[in-house]
Parts: sequence; C-alpha cells; structure tokens
Amino acid sequence: MSGLSVDSLKLSHFRSHRRAEMAFDGRPVAIYGPNGAGKTNILEAVSMLSPGRGLRRAAAEDMVRRPEGLGWKVAAEMSAGGKLHEIDTWVEGGTSRQLRIDGKTAPQVALGRIARVLWLVPSMDRLWIEGAEGRRRFLDRTTLSFEPNHAEVVLTYEKAMRERNRLLKDMVRDAHWYAALEMQMAQAGAVITANRQRAISELIDAQQAAETAFPVADLVLIQSDGTPVGEDDLRQAYADNRQRDMQAGRTLIGPHRSDLGATFAAKGVPASDCSTGEQKALLISLILANGRALAFELEVPPILLLDEVAAHLDAGRRAALYDEIAALGAQAFMTGTGPELFAELENRAQYVEVTEESGTSITTQKDHP
Repeated sequence: MSGLSVDSLKLSHFRSHRRAEMAFDGRPVAIYGPNGAGKTNILEAVSMLSPGRGLRRAAAEDMVRRPEGLGWKVAAEMSAGGKLHEIDTWVEGGTSRQLRIDGKTAPQVALGRIARVLWLVPSMDRLWIEGAEGRRRFLDRTTLSFEPNHAEVVLTYEKAMRERNRLLKDMVRDAHWYAALEMQMAQAGAVITANRQRAISELIDAQQAAETAFPVADLVLIQSDGTPVGEDDLRQAYADNRQRDMQAGRTLIGPHRSDLGATFAAKGVPASDCSTGEQKALLISLILANGRALAFELEVPPILLLDEVAAHLDAGRRAALYDEIAALGAQAFMTGTGPELFAELENRAQYVEVTEESGTSITTQKDHP
C-alpha cells in the first residue's frame, strides 16, 4: 500500500505561529501543550492541504497572525501514491487564498485529487443535537472525501438556488425566468443526492466490516417533505412549488433541506437522545469508518486530524482508538493538553510539544513525550 503522509510542514505568520518547521515520518503525531498555546492551529494548517476553508471554516484573512497582518503561508511536502508533492498555499495583501502544487498554480479542487483529509473537532460534539445544517455540512465533507467534485456540484446548485430565490423575493411570475435555473438545480440536486447516498452506503459497509470498540450507527439520508430524488421529478417539483416558495420568499424543497439521521444501532436509540459520551463515540466511529472505506477504495488511508479527541475518552477507549489508527496505517495528527493522554501510543507516534511565549507559539519535536 502506497502511503499518504505530510513529510514536512512549514508555517509562516499563521495564526499564533510566527514561524514553525516540522518534519514527520508517517507515524501518528501527538501534539500536546497548554490550552491556547497553538496546538489546534497546527491541525488547521494541515487542513489547508485539502480543498475548502479548513477545519475551523474560517475566512482566509482570519488566519493571519496579529498584530503584524502580513498574510500567511503554509508549505508542505506530501507523499501520496509513491510521489512527492510540494504544496504551497498562502494569503497576502488582502487577496484570496492562493495555491501552488509542484511549482504550478492550481485550483483548490486539485488538492482533493492528491490527498484525503478527515477531521474531528470539539465543535462537532454537538452534531447530533444542533440543526440540520451542521449535519449536512458533515455529510458533504464526508461525501467530498469519496467524490472530489462534490463541492463543485454543491456550488452549482447553491448559485442557481440563490438566483431563483431572488426571483421569488421579487415576486417574478414569468415561468421563463425560472425554467433554466430549475433545470440547473434539478441536474445538480440529483447528483448531490446520489453522492450523499453513496457516502452513507460506504460508511455503513465500513462500520459493519470492522471489529471496533466504538459503536455502530444506523445512518439514513432524510429528504425534506415533498422532495423527489430523480432529476426530472425534481425539476417538476420546483415548478409545481413556485407559488408556495414565492409566499415564503425562498426554495422550500431540495437537497439543501436534507438531513443525516443516525441511530445507536445496539440500543436502537437516536443519536440525539444518546449520552454525551455515546454521541462522541458515534462520531469517532464514523470518522474511523470513513477512513477504512477510503483505505479500501484508494488503497491508502486518509490523513486524520483529531483535535482534543483524547480528553473525551477513558484510558480503554483511548487505547482502542490508537490501536485502530495504527491498524489503519493512517498519519493522524492529534492534540491534547498533556503527554499522559497519549501514553498508550508509546513509540508508535512522534511527539510535538507546543508552548507559548509572549503571544507566539513555539514548537519542539521530541522522540518521546
């Protein structure tokens, strides 16, 4: 199996890091230090090696180190499929994020063709009890790991929907203004639904095929009321629903209203009704299933970013998590407040201590914690 790993990482004026250089050998990376030292900022930098806005979903200008405000840069060497890639992504002078792969300017979607990056962050702990938007975002990020073009299809759908919503708010009644937009929405919407269904099926299969210490979730894609799946039916539904949509001033049906349903399989209890610990374990289970499915399909495990994951697990679950990561062969970047949280990893990992001095993060790599 050809490996996927970040071999080196350089940060310049990224968040709290004025400058940092780290070298990795493909093993999991345990990053520890006090709260506020800049541990998560390292994970966020790695997440910028994938398409999108990163694990915090922050605007590019928000990642600029203050007070200098000079812009930021993340440079990495990444091994993927037996090839070494040089990746540089940066922001300067108030411009949008730029990307260069192997010395050539490239669109962000190209990152998804080199590597798959999955993450779990504390803000996701509320996934099962927050609104459907958060679960759609989680599902679409999972879907993107299987279908690198999924983000472009979603953008196409959302752009056409915004234009349709503008017509609805302006009370435009001429059908000709809607027809082309609804065709675009129906075409993209059918692909979005098919992609999401495929991702859910992959997760279900990967969960069932594994012996794991983490619970299995029964998953289902929940469509909004009156939303058909096929392209032709979806286009007709948009046309039939114009009057109701006009009264609401927005599009009321479609994949933008879908939800991800999850049930703790062993107990038959909806994830929203599970305990905090069970909800966390279900999330970890899905991330691991996503990783296993990708490893099977692509013959290489994804890079995992697990922020403060150890703090929510007892020693037994921590050991089980580390064993699963090791069995998967994934390079996982994990954060925690102290080295004791990674004791079960022993020499299976590299270690980075992060401290803070006068508002600047300092990274120190160690063979042992």
